[in-house]
Amino acid sequence: MKHILLGLVIIFGFIPATAMAQTSSSPNYQVDQTFFGSGGETGLESDNFLARAALGELGIGELNSDNFRAFAGFTTTDEPFIEFVVTGNNIDLGYLTTDEVTTAQGQFYVRAWQAGGYAVTSEAEPPTNVSNGYQFESPEEPTSSQPGTEQFAMNLVANSSPNVGEDLIQQPDGSFSFGQVASDYAQQNNFLHNKGDIIAFSEESTSVTLYTISYIFNISNATPSGQYEFRQILVATGQY
Repeated sequence: MKHILLGLVIIFGFIPATAMAQTSSSPNYQVDQTFFGSGGETGLESDNFLARAALGELGIGELNSDNFRAFAGFTTTDEPFIEFVVTGNNIDLGYLTTDEVTTAQGQFYVRAWQAGGYAVTSEAEPPTNVSNGYQFESPEEPTSSQPGTEQFAMNLVANSSPNVGEDLIQQPDGSFSFGQVASDYAQQNNFLHNKGDIIAFSEESTSVTLYTISYIFNISNATPSGQYEFRQILVATGQY
């Protein structure tokens, strides 16, 4: 047993993007919501609740041309935004050995509205020895887990060898959510890590896509002993 204690810390970063959304307006009036259908109301309210209602809409979805984009649906907002939530936390992996792989996982989800999509990059350094700065080696191409060989790597799919991870989940379903895993990180039982890689993305506005990152940690007899730390930094960037 090598005396290597590894703590996994999952944190995230966010790069905001600025976008403009146009409304119908004149010098005296502005229309925030334009409605075509049998009826509707954007301001149903009481002392405790606020609601919007629509009845018999004639069309929903996204409409595109070379110069314009429109979104039709239940009282859609004209405000572009990106929502990015990481649900991971601190994980103590204990002592690593050369006999078997050690695994961990974390989750995040992304939603982007009035957007041309988004990209999520991993900006993390490999696990680093807190005493001397030594860093784990990482495969630059998708590679299987090989206990006894020093490896730190990840992917974003369900794996059987080792048994870790989950495939992405579209919420509420694939009709509304369009997130994807980057091809290099979508190969079952193959892992890699390159700082700055895009690991997940969407090419259009999308509802929630939930991703699971799976990590593998393998050491060799030459891996220096000590305590290591890995801090996962994820950056989500909206495209407008």
